[in-house]
Amino acid sequence: MPIDNAIYDRLGSGWWDESNPLNALNGSFTPARFTYFRDVLAQLGRNPAGLQAVDVGCGGGFLAEEFARLGCRVLGVDPSEVSIRTAQQHATAYGLKIGYAVNAGERLALKDESVDIAYCCDVLEHVTDLDQVIAETARVLKPGGVYLFDTINRTRASKLFFIKLLQEWRLTRMVDTGVHSWTMFIKPTELEEILRRHGLRLREVVGLGPRAGLASLGWNFVRVRLGRLSFGDASRLMDLGRVRRVDLSYLGYATKLSRRSGSGESRQG
Repeated sequence: MPIDNAIYDRLGSGWWDESNPLNALNGSFTPARFTYFRDVLAQLGRNPAGLQAVDVGCGGGFLAEEFARLGCRVLGVDPSEVSIRTAQQHATAYGLKIGYAVNAGERLALKDESVDIAYCCDVLEHVTDLDQVIAETARVLKPGGVYLFDTINRTRASKLFFIKLLQEWRLTRMVDTGVHSWTMFIKPTELEEILRRHGLRLREVVGLGPRAGLASLGWNFVRVRLGRLSFGDASRLMDLGRVRRVDLSYLGYATKLSRRSGSGESRQG
């Protein structure tokens, strides 16, 4: 089944609507991602207040709003005009000053070394030119800048969960289209090599996954298909968070090397 990125235009007006499939990316996903990213910044001693951040592939603005509440000056970019419009309307309604622009990650409309933080969630496994997206992110980051990400590992476990359970099996699939392709999932070692090639040193990889049991997950997905559970509720019931295994999804961060820095060891916890 080919990947269908056009879904973000078709359904992008309802990112914040819990009956919309895209809202499943909020629920427990946003808290899990943001908690980790906030902790990374704290560990690095980076006070986010006033820092320039770019959200590459911001969708409806779930994470952009969290970073804005931390005091970051956030620019959210996404190729979906519908999603950008939705994100801007929601931020305005809640009094949040966030810049949004229709822009693809392969060619960011930002100056060299102009941002302190870049983050990219649920995006890397969707792009057609991963190397170019990482290259652009590295270009706009200042030396010492922080790159935060999550993506999906390419393993048998991820194929079963993200492709079979959530996409192909009629009783449990979340949407009736192909939102993922297993061949586009990314192993941590592959991502580390691309990061290294563009002057970004991988510092950590940690597991991200549902902490609810498999039987519970399956039943909740069935309830969604039957219209008895919203996508927002299903997402919360997944109880997504940090886990020991990295064979489904993983979170991590890298830092941009200064021009005089050499290569060094990275950790892939």
